[in-house]
Amino acid sequence: MHATTSKQLGVKVVRALLVAAATFTALWFGLGMLSDPTAFAGMPPYVSKVFQALIAIVLGVAGIWTLFYAGNTLIEALPDKATEFLRPYLFVLPAVAVVGLYLIYPTVGTIATSVTDVPEGGGFFSNYADAFTNPEVILNLRNNLIWLLIAPAVSVAIGLVFAGLVDRIRLESLAKSFVFMPLAISFVGAAVIWKFVYAWKPAGQDQIGILNALWVWAGGFLVDWGILEDVEPIAWLQQIPLNTLALIAIMIWLQVGFAMVILSAAIKGVPSELTEAARIDGASERQIFFRITIPTIKGSLLVVYTTIAIAVLKVFDIIFVTTGGNFDTSVVAVRMYQEMFRFRNFGQATTMAVILLVAVIPIMVVNIRNLRRQGIGA
Repeated sequence: MHATTSKQLGVKVVRALLVAAATFTALWFGLGMLSDPTAFAGMPPYVSKVFQALIAIVLGVAGIWTLFYAGNTLIEALPDKATEFLRPYLFVLPAVAVVGLYLIYPTVGTIATSVTDVPEGGGFFSNYADAFTNPEVILNLRNNLIWLLIAPAVSVAIGLVFAGLVDRIRLESLAKSFVFMPLAISFVGAAVIWKFVYAWKPAGQDQIGILNALWVWAGGFLVDWGILEDVEPIAWLQQIPLNTLALIAIMIWLQVGFAMVILSAAIKGVPSELTEAARIDGASERQIFFRITIPTIKGSLLVVYTTIAIAVLKVFDIIFVTTGGNFDTSVVAVRMYQEMFRFRNFGQATTMAVILLVAVIPIMVVNIRNLRRQGIGA
């Protein structure tokens, strides 16, 4: 009996080794094919891209799965204590390695470049000194601060109102779908949509932008009634500081759905005993909402606020697509891109990246502490 078990175990180990070897071989050849510019030269461009995508998906999903299977089989061949000890590391260490390779290593490299790639004769922190004395960078930081003060607060406020309202209607799911829909659009897609909304043409020409078309149409009535003398189309993306507020509105439009869904779930988690007791005591619905519901879901409010704040600090797509950072709309992320790819100034570019990292860390700390207070990840 023992001999049979040992033989079966040996077969499983050999099979696992063969599977691992075959998987590594397939990954090696597959990656080589994907990196070879002539591998798909005889195909039309779109067919080539489809094949590359399919190969990448198969290699990524099937390859990783078979490697985990082979590794788990090999670990099961060890004594029970060793199996119990090693199995968690089999599944955790690859993830830790990926995080280290694609997150920690680049972060350390970015910080190192920001203090070593300096102008001739400059010290370690000359890039930071230049950044905080450069009027353009100061403008970028100011814009980031404006975004941070307005976008998360307004997104959470509107999301909270929607969450409280849709909780009381019959077609709750349908209403939530309409509010949540913008979040399914990429930032680039949203920027393109709103660029058409904000489109401007000189006075006397047909306005293709929805906002200006409505403004000119409604302004015509105001002129006829003598309220206004004349109505001119508004250059929403060129007029300072209106353009920054117009761009912030895009971010709010995108994030309101996220805030509403999270806060709606939090409101449903408020114990009904609390609200019923308050109604019996004569509290109005407004008092229940502000004195019971909001204090009860303050943890969720903080999570939503900090999550949106982090997204706001990193905002790039919306500004780059709509204004390209012109007309005093640029932020730190856009400045980083320009320094890196337009001016080839890697020291200043990495300095901008480090400034963003330092700005995000306190918000992440607040978020983590709030989650631990709620018993998540404690």
